[in-house]
Amino acid sequence: MNRRLRTALGAALTAALLAAAAPAPARAHAPNIRPTVLRLPDGFAPEGIATAGRYAYFGSRATGAIQRIDLITGAGRELSPATGTPSLGLAVDPRGRLFVAGGTAGDARVIDTRSGAVLARYQFATTPTFVNDVVLTGDAAWFTDSNRPVLYRLPLGRGGALPPAGGFAEIPLTGAYQQVGTGVNLNGIERTPDGAALIVVQSNTGRLFRVDPATGATTTVDVPGASFDFGDGLLLVGRTLYVVQNQLNRIAVVELNRAGTAGRFTGTITDPNFDIPTTVAAALGRLYLPNGRFTTPPTPTTPYTVTAVRPH
Repeated sequence: MNRRLRTALGAALTAALLAAAAPAPARAHAPNIRPTVLRLPDGFAPEGIATAGRYAYFGSRATGAIQRIDLITGAGRELSPATGTPSLGLAVDPRGRLFVAGGTAGDARVIDTRSGAVLARYQFATTPTFVNDVVLTGDAAWFTDSNRPVLYRLPLGRGGALPPAGGFAEIPLTGAYQQVGTGVNLNGIERTPDGAALIVVQSNTGRLFRVDPATGATTTVDVPGASFDFGDGLLLVGRTLYVVQNQLNRIAVVELNRAGTAGRFTGTITDPNFDIPTTVAAALGRLYLPNGRFTTPPTPTTPYTVTAVRPH
């Protein structure tokens, strides 16, 4: 090999080594392009939401269909077809099962989020009934009924095994909670921060109640200076409870004690894209709320959206 070639190869090798050792130039941060408003199918009339990773699931109060949306791209598809009865509150478990509150049908369904297949159905009650919302605990799924002062407990066996069709319990509520009139009473439901009890909101009185799951005994959650009129969906993140107040187009924010017996009202979250949001779920550092548009006449062409906001 001649001297010129050796020199050229040496220079090239040195340049390559220096380039490899040099720090990479700072890469510009990609802009946050996740949509803050997501489109649902026209005429969908959403009510419930549940999230898992980058996906959100929505139930239609008009038809009972379940829609899945990618929260990053905004793309959606039908997971489960119309049933002719409502699909209201939703909750998804780590096994990829979606628990669905059936509203006026008085029932609940469990749907496989991979295939859309209905894994089980439970008939809790008949008219008058309005099975409204659901929360999952370690050993059960709990459902509210807006027309009856009861909770429905769907026990989960070893490995999350679902019970047979009649394997649920009706838990009457006693104590501080009182049914008022024929409007929407019990609505959203969550766990207490310590996981020992449940919290429910009564929409028509604006009150929060703590429920002993073993007995159904209720006590008022003491939140001085706060009222939760039109309370709908609830979401607990740590010790922060988010209470959707649908007709008021806002979320009330409460810091609870561990037992959920008392809390401190810390403010509200609003957004110009709210149009009577019904409930809320967290994903990807945001809160997502379907707009129920209760004051807009529903038609097959009525547009419906989901709004994303930053949590407090």
